[in-house]
Amino acid sequence: MRQLVGARESLEVIAGKLGRSVDAVRMKAHRLGLNVVVKGPRKSRTTTNALKIPEDLLTVEEALQILAAALKAGAQEGLDKVEVQRLSAVATLARTYKDLFVDYVNYREIEAKLVELEAKYEKLAKAQSNAD
Repeated sequence: MRQLVGARESLEVIAGKLGRSVDAVRMKAHRLGLNVVVKGPRKSRTTTNALKIPEDLLTVEEALQILAAALKAGAQEGLDKVEVQRLSAVATLARTYKDLFVDYVNYREIEAKLVELEAKYEKLAKAQSNAD
């Protein structure tokens, strides 16, 4: 890494040659006290204000697939601390989503049953008032 920094290579080039993410190379360079050439504007990061709300919810299967992907990626050797934290957050979010989705489906079933019962009650009430 010191040789690449000495050759004035950019973060992107160093990351590519080392097979690491740009953020991982940036942190390692900082820990080593190295100044790396930064080319172009930095990528903006997503914040909660920039989240786009999807039209459709993920299925439980899709949430479990995300969880499985995070588990598989987490089993790789040589992950740095930031990558492990990111995968841990993804896994936690997928588990939480699955749990909340199940509750949502249960509420939807309860709502549908309630609408059905209200319609039956209304029908019975009309029949009772016509009989009187």
